[in-house]
Amino acid sequence: MTLLILGLLLWTLAHLFKRIAPSLREPMGDKGKGLVALVLLGSIVLMVFGYKASEYSPLWAAPVWGNHLVSLLMLIALYFTSPGPKKGALFHKMRHPMLTGFIIWAAAHLFVNGDVASLILFGGLGVWAITEIIVINRAEPDWTPNPKGTIAKDGMFLVASAVLVGVIGYIHGMIGPSPFG
Repeated sequence: MTLLILGLLLWTLAHLFKRIAPSLREPMGDKGKGLVALVLLGSIVLMVFGYKASEYSPLWAAPVWGNHLVSLLMLIALYFTSPGPKKGALFHKMRHPMLTGFIIWAAAHLFVNGDVASLILFGGLGVWAITEIIVINRAEPDWTPNPKGTIAKDGMFLVASAVLVGVIGYIHGMIGPSPFG
């Protein structure tokens, strides 16, 4: 559990680094991006190993129909993390579609994974994404929405997201539990 928590803390600090310590981050310039990327990669490794090594301690059980809801939520989450909201017509005024997609992803995983390690991992990542939205909005209150795109772009990215749900779900099933039941 320690590795999981350490990975989560590194993930959060790496993402918030430029806002928490701008005087340290700014002199690093573009080289700082590489360092942050390495810390993020290390945090993911720690979270994966920490999650896999955690003892299963159940807190709640997912309903039988939970996988169907999660598949729908994953489609929505992947759409929001795609360029669709910025280039389409439906969500072009949304400020943080990628972080919103991340929150949906975390919530979907919490819905069907009712154990302590999942609560820490997915709950922690969801809290991070919410915190990130708040921090960005406070640091940069002025924001201009993207120009309105077309419904065709929304449709194109929705179809791409559906294909990705299938591909990611297939890979997920090869290395862990099948998300499709």
